[in-house]
Amino acid sequence: MEQLTGLDASFLYLETRNSPMHISGLYLYTQETAPGGKVRFKDILEFITSRVQRLPTMAKRLKHVPLDLDHPYWVDDGDFDPEYHIRHVRLPEPGDWRQLCIMVSRIHARPLDRERPLWEIHVIEGLDNVEGCPPGSFALFTKMHHAAVDGASGMEITAAIHDLEPIATAESHDWRSGEKEPGALSLLARAQHNALRQPLRFISVARNTVPGFARAFMLTRRGKLERIARVPRTRFNGTVSPYRVFTGTNVPLADIKAIKNAVEGATVNDVAIAIVGGALRHYLQDKKELPPQSLVAMAPVNVRNPNDQAGGNVVSTMAVKVYSEVEDPRGRLEAVHRGTNSAKALNNAIGAKSMTDYAQFIPSTLTAQAARLASRWNLANQMSPFYNCVITNVPGPQVPLYCAGARMITNYGAGPCADSLGLFHVISSYCGGFTVSATCCREMMPDPGFYRECLQRSFEELRAATVGKGTARPSRRKAAPKKAAARKTPAKKKSTRKAKAATGAKAAPKNKPGPKKKAAARRSKAAGKVPAGKRSTAGKARSAAQPKPRAKGRPKVQPKKVTASAA
Repeated sequence: MEQLTGLDASFLYLETRNSPMHISGLYLYTQETAPGGKVRFKDILEFITSRVQRLPTMAKRLKHVPLDLDHPYWVDDGDFDPEYHIRHVRLPEPGDWRQLCIMVSRIHARPLDRERPLWEIHVIEGLDNVEGCPPGSFALFTKMHHAAVDGASGMEITAAIHDLEPIATAESHDWRSGEKEPGALSLLARAQHNALRQPLRFISVARNTVPGFARAFMLTRRGKLERIARVPRTRFNGTVSPYRVFTGTNVPLADIKAIKNAVEGATVNDVAIAIVGGALRHYLQDKKELPPQSLVAMAPVNVRNPNDQAGGNVVSTMAVKVYSEVEDPRGRLEAVHRGTNSAKALNNAIGAKSMTDYAQFIPSTLTAQAARLASRWNLANQMSPFYNCVITNVPGPQVPLYCAGARMITNYGAGPCADSLGLFHVISSYCGGFTVSATCCREMMPDPGFYRECLQRSFEELRAATVGKGTARPSRRKAAPKKAAARKTPAKKKSTRKAKAATGAKAAPKNKPGPKKKAAARRSKAAGKVPAGKRSTAGKARSAAQPKPRAKGRPKVQPKKVTASAA
């Protein structure tokens, strides 16, 4: 028997009818590598059952303390039934990506049964027309409550139900610990003992964390750290409905790394945030709802000890700007990189595990009642939001995985949507692929297919602006010489005019008048006539004194007269 931590239990308290608090994974498989080229549902059932028995979390259910005076406990489920948890469905024809997303959305929207172990696995067959998957492919959609696992521990469970080779090997483990289920009086006695120890625990946590808060406060006042002061309100910050939508896109991991390398110091996580920021910009621009300030995402941070193999949640959070107001994709990535560095510095100054330590003091009864009242009174529509969406990065293995002999093609993720936080992104990678998944309230995002196009468009624009593929645009550094040349253009025009005048002056001697013209000029001079272009100053003054008709513009100088004058 093991008691839930305050952070684990908070996901139970915050769960409402419209906000199921479970995380999910979608895994696509091809049957080509399976023995005989085919995998039956019975094979998958036996394979997964043999694997989940060695995972204590998969065979335990909740045991609540009477009157909810303390956090609940995990106890062995004496009636563990694998066929209840592992289910089978099939897509209608033609079995395309849209139908798969609809099926996943409906399954993800249903809450888990708290009277049984908090997980389900759905085998989805009929993926005959999904891009990148051969006909006859199938999918596994897993659901596990957030009170039992976080992203990191969820990947460990994913590894447990897969092999590194296509030859399936079943394992047998006794999942029962032999512990006797505690009674009501025993649980009440434990609750009283924990209540007496709480003040001492709080003093210990405060002594370790208050200096960090003070240090962060002073650095913020001095301007060395930046704190996000205001979060704009968007359509994703209202009260969520019980209905969900799901979508995602898959891009090469090599392109993501090339984009990362194009900006000095950037990380894969920075690239993912920049892609989401561009997608949100395109989506809200289409709805004419793009705020002038940057949207803010909540980014969970794994603070688990590498040697800690237990389940549960060991995470902290930080607020990062996605810079949705920046139009230039490369400039957005550079801004995201600076912003994440500032957020990490603030998180490190406070202490990554500080909020996790304080979560153990969450009052069980009051938190659950407050969550229900907030949902019933629609407080999310009246309060200023803390975040606009969630972006969590869960790196996956870069080697092929097999389930019952079938090779995994790609994977996606889905997360919980809550009031004032109705959009959840899961970033994952597997075997050379990079996926961006999105789960949202159906009323907030009625067109998930369009949002998938926005994600793909944002990636392509960022790739073109950094590594130059597709419709690449020149980078800022290469554009500088062109701008410098453009500034010199007016000077070139002036020099061109001077050159033309100089050329005309030098070219005139080549057209010297012949003997006949010279004789005519001498006769005109003797007669008192002034040749054209040779008028005296007095003659010009007399001409200026005579009234002239008003000209409509500056008279054009004939080329022949200029040449004669120069002569």
